[in-house]
Amino acid sequence: MLDFINDINWPELLLNIGFKALQVIAIVILYFIVKSIGNRAVGKIFNRKQSDMSSGRAKTLESITKNILTYFLMFIFAGFILSIFDFEITTLLAGAGIVGLAIGFGAQGLVSDVVTGFFILLEQQIDVGDYVTVAGKDGVVEEVGLRTTKLRGFDGTLHYVPNREITNVSNHSRGNMRALVDIGISYNDDIDKATQILQQVCEKIAAEDETIVEGPDVIGVQAFGASEVVLRVIGKTQNGEQWAVERKLRKAIKEAFDQNGIEIPFPHQVHINKNA
Repeated sequence: MLDFINDINWPELLLNIGFKALQVIAIVILYFIVKSIGNRAVGKIFNRKQSDMSSGRAKTLESITKNILTYFLMFIFAGFILSIFDFEITTLLAGAGIVGLAIGFGAQGLVSDVVTGFFILLEQQIDVGDYVTVAGKDGVVEEVGLRTTKLRGFDGTLHYVPNREITNVSNHSRGNMRALVDIGISYNDDIDKATQILQQVCEKIAAEDETIVEGPDVIGVQAFGASEVVLRVIGKTQNGEQWAVERKLRKAIKEAFDQNGIEIPFPHQVHINKNA
């Protein structure tokens, strides 16, 4: 054992290890440089394409192209690193085919992710920037990848959803959206008068807000509550603006009802002092 150790040419061995380590470091640095240049080139290409397609679609295709580029570069540079250590890449590829067949049955989820992600992109079900509900999660799409889709919830949470779990997609960012406000009035108030005031408020808001594309209009009596008559207002807005329009309508309706003496019912409490 000692003879074997003594026979080792330590200076030459350390020199070879150092040389190979420098080669690996150089390849890793080159990988990041090429990846950075590639990502910038992809970004410039899709920035020019935004005139031919929607901004969300361009960002989605840019994201998936960068994803593919990263996997491709990782495969190529991994081959370079293996060649430094005198591994035959062709032999490894042949062995990888057999190993891949063996583990393929255990990687069905990964294959399903990629296939589902491909059809999501092909059918343009979602784009970056869309507000969607998928796999029980809702949020704004930040990235559509080959394996996962990233959603940013309204509370700031970033959800990573495997593509295979996306069996149903509810896209809330396609077309105009509905703004709906239900407002209750007292049973003692004049319904016709309240409806007239509501319509005046709707016309005023429609004239002030450019995001409203239709209405809003008073539909009429929607329901009878325990202590209120519910009137409904419906309009259509540009995508994503429905919540702001609803808030603006509620504020204007409350102010108009106060000015005209129309009561919005609210719970009352009566305290009875038995000792008195």
